[in-house]
Amino acid sequence: MLVLKNISFSYTPGKPIIKNINLVLEKGVHVALIGESGCGKSTLLKLIYGLKDLDQGNIYWNNAPVLGPAYNLIPGMDNMNYLAQDFDLMPYTTVSENVGKNLSNTDLQAKEQRIDQLLKIVDLQKYANEPVKNLSGGQQQRVALARVLASDPELLLLDEPFSHIDYSRRSALRRGLFSYLKQQGISCIVATHDSLDALGFADQTVVLEDGEVVDFGPTDEVYEYPSSKYVASLFGEVNELYFSDFMENPKQDELMLVYPHQLMRSNTKGKLEVEVEENYFKGDGYLIKCALTPERSICFDSPLYIEPGTQIKLALKKYQ
Repeated sequence: MLVLKNISFSYTPGKPIIKNINLVLEKGVHVALIGESGCGKSTLLKLIYGLKDLDQGNIYWNNAPVLGPAYNLIPGMDNMNYLAQDFDLMPYTTVSENVGKNLSNTDLQAKEQRIDQLLKIVDLQKYANEPVKNLSGGQQQRVALARVLASDPELLLLDEPFSHIDYSRRSALRRGLFSYLKQQGISCIVATHDSLDALGFADQTVVLEDGEVVDFGPTDEVYEYPSSKYVASLFGEVNELYFSDFMENPKQDELMLVYPHQLMRSNTKGKLEVEVEENYFKGDGYLIKCALTPERSICFDSPLYIEPGTQIKLALKKYQ
């Protein structure tokens, strides 16, 4: 279990990057850490791993305190591994040598089998004897992923682990990696800008804004019931609408955060009337930008192209 108790941290006195964070993460859980650039995601991972000293508060992993470099000659925690955005590879040695760097040499055959297993997970077996300096950025990132898996950590901290990897390969790699971690019972925290890392593989999602936790819970609940437009926008386009946009004189005119896929074209009377402005092709359909008023625009998903200037009506899918 990972416990963060009222932790704060600043690089410059009086300018905290992490502010009074309290979290409890159970063993074996996969957590996505999301938020806009500069919100403190990378810093929080470094604090959890013990690479920085806290200004205040405490961090515990399996009831043992996580201590920073002021207390440890070599920063970092046993049973944890951390993948930074810079990879920290040995460029002039081979892929296999990088992956096996921290594996024991007492049984070389077992070591080779372990390296081969890890290279299979990241689909780099045919590059086993290639010097790392000859690889692309995406391939190097996959080498770094394999290396942090090598020692079978109890907690894995990944900072933007797929940022350099081609989209075509990223989906398969994500599936293979997170499936392996679940099978091994390895806890994982992933700092990411990609909402698919959260929606597809994270049991829970933590949302940071300006160094504070502004939303936390099961990923599907954070997505379906975001606490603010900021939270919803991290998953993609979002519209701010009101009950009064769909009905006259509602008993309570509350704000609704509505994703484009939750709206649909409707011919029913009394629905939201808009004018189509732009069509953006998405492969499986279009994102349609519409004018609600001269000052307000909204977006919805449509399977078909709609001519700009067309007057249409929109309804909420869940109420149809």
